[in-house]
Formats: sequence, C-alpha cells, structure tokens
Amino acid sequence: MNFDTMPELSWTFGYPFAIGLMGVVCVSLYFIFKRRDWL
Repeated sequence: MNFDTMPELSWTFGYPFAIGLMGVVCVSLYFIFKRRDWL
C-alpha cells in the first residue's frame, strides 16, 4: 500500500475528523430512515 500519499497523514486531526464524519453520517442516516419508517 502507498501510505505516503494519504492526506490524513500530514494533517494532525485527519483520522479523528474522518471518524467523526463517518459517525455524523451514520447517525443522520439512522434518523432519516427512522423518520421515514424504514427502520
């Protein structure tokens, strides 16, 4: 794997930002699906 060109390695908060963004997307999709009675 080519780990030299990953942008989150040069930024201090790259991985926490990516994990937080995934969490926000998951929670928002859960509430959207729950409101439309898909869950």
